[in-house]
Amino acid sequence: MQGLGTTWYERGPRYWLRRSLTALLWLAVLAFCCYIALVLYGSFRAELPSAVRTVWDWAQVAASVVALVWGWLVQRRDHRRKLLDPPAPDEFRAAKRDQVRRTTGLVVAGRVLWLIAAPVMPALAAWVVGWTIAMLTVPEYPSEIGARRWLEEHPAGS
Repeated sequence: MQGLGTTWYERGPRYWLRRSLTALLWLAVLAFCCYIALVLYGSFRAELPSAVRTVWDWAQVAASVVALVWGWLVQRRDHRRKLLDPPAPDEFRAAKRDQVRRTTGLVVAGRVLWLIAAPVMPALAAWVVGWTIAMLTVPEYPSEIGARRWLEEHPAGS
């Protein structure tokens, strides 16, 4: 099938190299986003009275820990749900196209939300970190399972 490489089902060194490079890229992007989140939070925090600042900082620590675990759980539950009915390659591509179309509008709206969310930015960043780490550490993606099933149902040449 066009666009369907072999590395995802042969699971050789190329597959694991690609997965590792993807994880490193995501982690670099997350590190930058966390830096921006902390800078925004710091600018908000600087305006608070010192007594409130200490309480607010501890509240952020607690919220960040909860958000990290929550992000992890949301991603893992979604992954398990998708494993129950993995998409065929065409379904996966269509879903990706729809997601890309929606993402453009969300990016524009997100710029405003970054400024509004400055007081809770560490917790939001922690949620994204938990979600992303859970996504990167699964052994197999639903799209891979769906493509493998599709290949089994449509042998080469049929």
